[in-house]
Amino acid sequence: MGKVHQTVVTHLEMRTQPRLAPAPKPSGRYALIRAEQPPLHFYRYLYDTIGRHYAWVSRRKLTDAELAAIIHDVEVEIYVLWLNGSPVGFAELDFRNMPDADLCFLGVMPEYIGQGLGRFLLNEAISLAWSRGPDRLVVQTCTLDHPNALRLYQRHGFTPFAQTEAIFEE
Repeated sequence: MGKVHQTVVTHLEMRTQPRLAPAPKPSGRYALIRAEQPPLHFYRYLYDTIGRHYAWVSRRKLTDAELAAIIHDVEVEIYVLWLNGSPVGFAELDFRNMPDADLCFLGVMPEYIGQGLGRFLLNEAISLAWSRGPDRLVVQTCTLDHPNALRLYQRHGFTPFAQTEAIFEE
């Protein structure tokens, strides 16, 4: 039996595109590039490295076929933030349930936390999501995520609309 986690999940939404102040750009050479149908091992590397300290487990339990069915869907967009030639974070947007868009995952590699890259990446993800014209953009965070995640989402215009308790096994 694996480790059991208990958490409170906060569901947030944004019903209109916010007017966000530009986040400071990363220092150094950077690029935000859409990874179109990324290799599974690369996606798993990003997901596992970023999510390991926050109990991201849902995608780890998927078979290769199950994972590919999600991340290779034309309505799922994965953006990788690169800094000085290395991947430092990613954002995943899911448009399969339009007119609702879902910011499924957003995170930064552990060694880059605290440099404002999460804020920059979230600004970019919000802009990219609204460019598709949803009626609503949703995101979830939980008490196992980075301690600043909920405040960051709220500062960017997301409003909580529900909370649920979850128990899951790693």
